[in-house]
Amino acid sequence: MRRGAAARRRSRAGFARPLQILGILVGDGGGVALASALLYCVLFNLSVVRGRSMEPGIHDGDRILVEPWTRAFGSYERGDVAVLRSPVEPGLEYIKRIVALPGDEVLILGSHLWVNGDLVEEPYAVEIDEPVIHWTRVKEGHFFVLGDNRPHSSDSREFGQVPQDLFRGKVRLRVWPPERVGMLD
Repeated sequence: MRRGAAARRRSRAGFARPLQILGILVGDGGGVALASALLYCVLFNLSVVRGRSMEPGIHDGDRILVEPWTRAFGSYERGDVAVLRSPVEPGLEYIKRIVALPGDEVLILGSHLWVNGDLVEEPYAVEIDEPVIHWTRVKEGHFFVLGDNRPHSSDSREFGQVPQDLFRGKVRLRVWPPERVGMLD
């Protein structure tokens, strides 16, 4: 069945405005801006931190860039800061530090973290939670994550090990606020 001329005009009208904007950007030397915007969308995701679980290094309201390609092409290491979907509350995302990898043995004894029998120095974890005892071996395809601000963090001590498919990517750069822009530790 062939469409009439009026139907073809209506169909093209839906694309007219976006095509005009694209033409203006590219035609006025905006090709670089357009390419940069597309590259940014492919390489990074902007995320806003909610909560105090990563203080003092990362604050509520900070804007961070998440590297989504880590999930597909990279690997996670101990000490990486990552954004992940909550294993218990759909739609909620967390920012946490990966402290143990698949196969690692984790022991939290008092206010100290031990991984594979070695005491982990944690200069980023300034405020330590009440002394606890927690032991686990991390399953294949899972990670053990903790917030840097332990008394104000919902993390693997509470919801358990996190499957890798819940991770959105690594976080290495804060882009807001201006006085704290830079690489994360």
